[in-house]
Amino acid sequence: MRLQCEVEVLSRLLPSCELRGRGRATRALLSLGRPPGGAGGGSVYLMVCTARDRAGARYKVQENVERCFTRFVEEGKATLRLREPAVDICLSKANASNLKNFLSAVRLAHQGTNISALPLSALVPAKTSEVEKPKTKMIITSKRDYPLTKNFPYSLEHLQASYCKLARIDTRVLCLKKLRKLDLSHNHIKQLPATIGDLVFLQELNLHDNHLETFSSALCTSTLQKSLQCLDLSQNKIKALPIQFCQLRELVNLKLDDNELIRLPFKIGQLDHLRFLSAARNKLPFLPSDFRKLCLENLDLFGNPFEQPNPLVPNIQLKIPLTLLECAARATVNYRLPYGCHLLPSHLCEDLEVAKTCQCGGACLSSFIQITVTMNLHHVAHTVVLVDNMGGTEAPIICYFCSLDCYSEFLDDTYLQGSCDY
Repeated sequence: MRLQCEVEVLSRLLPSCELRGRGRATRALLSLGRPPGGAGGGSVYLMVCTARDRAGARYKVQENVERCFTRFVEEGKATLRLREPAVDICLSKANASNLKNFLSAVRLAHQGTNISALPLSALVPAKTSEVEKPKTKMIITSKRDYPLTKNFPYSLEHLQASYCKLARIDTRVLCLKKLRKLDLSHNHIKQLPATIGDLVFLQELNLHDNHLETFSSALCTSTLQKSLQCLDLSQNKIKALPIQFCQLRELVNLKLDDNELIRLPFKIGQLDHLRFLSAARNKLPFLPSDFRKLCLENLDLFGNPFEQPNPLVPNIQLKIPLTLLECAARATVNYRLPYGCHLLPSHLCEDLEVAKTCQCGGACLSSFIQITVTMNLHHVAHTVVLVDNMGGTEAPIICYFCSLDCYSEFLDDTYLQGSCDY
């Protein structure tokens, strides 16, 4: 039986000699078995192999375990206290299930009962790959260095594969369940598989300079909702992001520069943690109404063809009298009534998700008045990159009104008083 973990062997005699141990664990392979050639009188030994000592140090187990500390076994930690020599073998960073099985075998070997039934291993020197520290970071910057026949180390937390001319994401990458940072910039990727959402610890995803035209809605509803903090989609061919995009609530840094975006996500104000947003050099004519809910540290919207706002030329989509559907939809949103696909058709749920908000705070679905007004971007961001070469920091933003009364009140309070800034 073998166990891979980190080990620190502490001598209990050191304190009496006023000495201290190193206090640092090292990667090791533990083996439970009998020495080859009948050495040791047939007794069961515990062998600890490390990168410095692959031949291993052997410790007799039978009737030699003074105590086994297992309080933190669920965290992959345990300590074996031996009588001779007087050492404590401290185990950590082990698989909890494997550790429990290993400790059970050690107890049986200590008692000397039913040893023939134990899954003992040959006490032979460990291979280098068995005792080296698991690789957590790999950087590949050319197609020549990209592994074709070998798998990626399962322990990777940071993987960069840039300039590799990848047309799709390697399925082997999607099996790296410990990934926290994935950088696939400067490739030819056209589509993202939904299985990226299975990388439950993924915090940073860099897809800069690829050939993406869409961003999958399935990713927005995956486990990335709780983990993804940094997303770089700059220099692609994306024209619009899905409605569900704003379900990525943990986003802190979002880069959308150099795409073909004609609009930002409708409910972008739901990104409560967003602090850095760049969408320079796109095709944005205006900003969504929800944009004013953001609270950013840095904002870059340079190089977009923003339209000149004109509040006195409204887009009137009012339906009088209101349809039953409109009345029901407004009531559902305004009174925060619970709904879902188990209660309503899916298309109605989608409509409710993108319900517009009037200046009065009420909701409207398909009956509304729409205008664009000027907003100073410093209202939502501490640092603003100039919108144009003229030094401007203002941009047009959409406003919605649920009735003529709300629109008239807005004109009275703002435009007719000589101020059109929002």
